[in-house]
Amino acid sequence: MRVKQLGRVPPSLTVLAPSSEELQQGKATVMCVANKGFPSDWRLSWKVDGRSSSGEESRSPGALQNDGHYSWSSTLRLPADQWEKVGSVTCEATQGSHTPLSQTLMTDQCSQS
Repeated sequence: MRVKQLGRVPPSLTVLAPSSEELQQGKATVMCVANKGFPSDWRLSWKVDGRSSSGEESRSPGALQNDGHYSWSSTLRLPADQWEKVGSVTCEATQGSHTPLSQTLMTDQCSQS
């Protein structure tokens, strides 16, 4: 029996803010988790205040889930003083020529300690 091929499935995006402990150490790591997407060639990128990010980015390879979908994550690292000046951080998922998906984290909604 052949396995039914999945069509293009957009992942769900979640953007996680840096922890207050990390900010106290002078660093800010923002994580974007893309879940249940298909195929595995979705690309994650970052925008800070609507512009391409100048921070350090890294991405995990797509992990195949039991249901045949993939999950990925991408991290953006910024100095804490730069993070405090940022209004929004957006994680964007693109695949081929399709319309990008995005999830935005407004930094004023993050708890400030």
